[in-house]
Amino acid sequence: MGLRESKKQETRQTISDCATRLFTEQGFEQTTIAEIAAAARVAKKTVTNYFPRKEELALDHHEAFTQGLARAVAEREPGDEPLTALGRSFRTALLDHSPVVGFTGPAFARMVTDSPTLSARLRELHDQREESLARTLAAVTPNPVPAIAPRAAAALIAAADRLLFRRIQELTLAGHSDDEIEATLIPEAEHLRTLLAAALANHPAAAAP
Repeated sequence: MGLRESKKQETRQTISDCATRLFTEQGFEQTTIAEIAAAARVAKKTVTNYFPRKEELALDHHEAFTQGLARAVAEREPGDEPLTALGRSFRTALLDHSPVVGFTGPAFARMVTDSPTLSARLRELHDQREESLARTLAAVTPNPVPAIAPRAAAALIAAADRLLFRRIQELTLAGHSDDEIEATLIPEAEHLRTLLAAALANHPAAAAP
């Protein structure tokens, strides 16, 4: 990475960090772009150049989030079924306490819960995550019968994924530590995986080569 690109990444991170601090202290709706710019010591236009939408300042892992399920399927090991790869990917993220699966800390989780704008944006991102998975399942499933099979599989998998995300947020807001949440989620995620495996048994998209 060159010096210029390194400086841009540093500026972006500074803006994001300042925005997150202000959002958690004041609330998302109550915080202005001007306040974020002042805290980061940059112009308002600089903030909007890096983050065209205010929501992106709070949910700045959106690309990793929306592409996460699809990437797990696309990059799975030879011979792995999509459901196996997705289960392994979630377990890794769970053990890493990754924010992509919901580990955000109580202050951030409360900020999102209290903000109608961020709650709506999070629902949009979950929808995009499902749509991306459906496209990938369609791409790796030759001539699925019926044609709706990849979208149906993606809908079932995404529903379980949303439930696990909400569960982590729920436990976070209830005051549980990340380690406690991990211990709770391991058997719960396995239960959902078993249900999905039964629901998708012999499903052309879930058993894609």
